[in-house]
Order: sequence, then C-alpha cells, then structure tokens
Amino acid sequence: MTTRPILELRARMRRDLRELFDAAGFVEVDTPVLAAEVLPEAHIEPIAVSLSGGGPPRYLQASPEALMKRLLARGAGPIYQFAHAFRAGERGRQHDLEFMLLEWYAPATTLDDVAPFLERLCRVALGTSGIDRLDCGEAFQVHAGVALRSASAEDLEGAVHRAGIPLPEGGAALPAGERWDRGFELLLATVVQPRLGHERPAMLEAWPAPQAAFARLDPHDPALARRFELFVRGVELANGWEEETSREVLETRIAAGNSLRAAAGRAVLPVPRRLLEAHGAAMPAGSGVALGFDRLVMLAAGVDSIDAVRGFSSETG
Repeated sequence: MTTRPILELRARMRRDLRELFDAAGFVEVDTPVLAAEVLPEAHIEPIAVSLSGGGPPRYLQASPEALMKRLLARGAGPIYQFAHAFRAGERGRQHDLEFMLLEWYAPATTLDDVAPFLERLCRVALGTSGIDRLDCGEAFQVHAGVALRSASAEDLEGAVHRAGIPLPEGGAALPAGERWDRGFELLLATVVQPRLGHERPAMLEAWPAPQAAFARLDPHDPALARRFELFVRGVELANGWEEETSREVLETRIAAGNSLRAAAGRAVLPVPRRLLEAHGAAMPAGSGVALGFDRLVMLAAGVDSIDAVRGFSSETG
C-alpha cells in the first residue's frame, strides 16, 4: 500500500472505533507516555530514560495499564485510549520497539461482557461475524495433545519436542515452574495459536493459574484464571482479563515477576507504589483489554507485517 491509503485506513479505523466506544459509554483518555513508574512483568522489557538533571529514571510506558488503572481508582468509569507503547528488544513482522495499543477498562464487567463487545469491534474493523469462545485447556488437548491440568514440565517439553520446536539452551537448569511456563508459551505460540481464528475471531479463555498475569483467579476453580487472548487468522490481536483488585495479591505477583527477571539476568524494576496505593484504596472490579491497533490495521489491509500499515518503523522514524 502507498502512503495515502495507509493513512486513510488508519484514520478511518480510529474514527469508527471511537464511535463504537463513545456509543458504549466509554470516555477517551490520554495518559503520559513517560512516567515515574512502570508495571513490572517478567518478559516485557521497558525502556528507561535518564533525565539530564539527574534523579531516578523515567520509563517509556510498555502499556498505559498502570496509569489507566489509577484513573479507574479515582472514579473515571469506563475509559479507553489509543496509546503509543514502547518495549525494548521487540522487532519482527508483528513487533516493534514502538507500536500503538487500543486499551480499555470497564468497571463492573466480566468476560461475558467483553466477548460481545469484541465481536462488535471485530465486525466494525474487520467485517467478521460472530466470535468463538474456546477453553484454553481444550485447545491444548486438541492441537497439542496435552492435558494442561495434569501436565508436568516434562510433558510440555515432550510435546514441544514432538512438534519439532527446539528448546532454548540452558532450560534444564530452570525451576520446574519456569520450565512449565516456557513449555506452555512455546506450544501456544507455535502449535495452538496458528490454528485459531480462521473462520471467525477466537477468544481463548480459562487460562492456567500460573499464567494469570494480573487477572483474578476463577472463584469457582482457582486452578484457572479469568484471562483471555483473542486470535484472528492465527494472529494474537488482544489480551485481557477480569482484574485482580487485591493489593496484596498484586504485590505478590509483581514480586514474582521481578524474581523471574532477576533469575534471567534482567534488571529488577521498582515497585509501582502509586498503583499499589490505588489498588489499596478504591480499585473497582471489572475487566480490561489491550489490543494491538497496528495488527488490527494489518489484518484489515490483508497484509502480514505491521510495517506495511504504518508511516514509520523504529528503523525509519
């Protein structure tokens, strides 16, 4: 695509999506790109910025999540944002150091509310109809031959080997929990994901508790998390969950993420005190979703690279 059609497509899709969110009662917000805190995650590397006047670094935000949640705790209600996000070391056909997220949060909602809204969003943006809600464990059983509930790290690694996927070096020395997570993520990315979302968008739900991130656990089955990922034509388009609102649980998960970072030789990130204070005060229950806007435009344009639907990449900007 040439430059003008790309710009027109992106502008039209943003306009159409704003109409969708505005009609649903959301308010568009604009949070800082550069902030004092970042939400520590084991496998996401933020970009730190040193200020010329000295003092602690600021962070280009890998997601507006922490700042949007602080607005939620102040009574913002349903909110959405088109946000520039930054992640070090990410580059590929569907990844870049800087990219655009469409992220939204809605108090007093569950995944049963998220699913029909995602169906409408994909219908507006991609012309699809319907949405498949799939159980994560069933998808792994069907496509990878693995029973997630009973699978050990060795079982997952065996499935990885049968699929012809090389395991990263040094994995044998990892703790069993980290080996389990690695096997799960490899099978998801290379075996399960490519098979999802070809007839209609697929919402993969009921994730194993070790993969909860910042989702709450299912109160009826704490072995599972109320988390999902959305796939369209084998592309991961969005992820989200019903939010964990407990400050204590969030602190525990942040500490666990920093422990994994330290074990992998990555920098331990500062604890986001302002976010934790918001969680301890008035964080409402609800759901949140982060959607890759560049990938959405890529799918709408029928191409396989986000570079084809942006005016600039990290190399050309």
